[in-house]
Amino acid sequence: MIAQLRVDDRLIHGQVALVWTKELNTPGIIVANDNAASNDMVQMTLKMATPTGKKLLIRSVDDAIRVFNNPKAKTMRIFALTNNVTDALKIAQAVPDIDGINVANVGRFAEDAKNAHQLSSTIMLTDVELASLKELAALDVPVFNQVVPSNAKTPITSLLKNVDN
Repeated sequence: MIAQLRVDDRLIHGQVALVWTKELNTPGIIVANDNAASNDMVQMTLKMATPTGKKLLIRSVDDAIRVFNNPKAKTMRIFALTNNVTDALKIAQAVPDIDGINVANVGRFAEDAKNAHQLSSTIMLTDVELASLKELAALDVPVFNQVVPSNAKTPITSLLKNVDN
């Protein structure tokens, strides 16, 4: 079971490694990202950022979905990471056991960020990503923004109200 699917353009970094892994009390992290799965340098960086004692799996989005849907995964608490909303939507549509989706930090470093829709100080989405977020928000799973556990969870639907249709 996925305890949390976090959308974070940096994947594993200090907040994730030090704060969220403790908060969610998961034995490991699964990064669902096609680029990371095929790039040795990215994999090495993610492994170095993973806290001691935590397991890390780096898989393509499709391979991660197979892992999440494996019957053995139903009894495990999984912290899943992806770096864009479109991949989060694909995962959420294919995996029934997700406690919540945290759209935390996304789009700030994209090449076309200056043309993006800014939903919050940490969420900037292209038209495609915004459309994916609207689909994600319509699914039967809590979708929220929460950068760190001490922040309140802001429902994505309230952030979407501020965006032009």
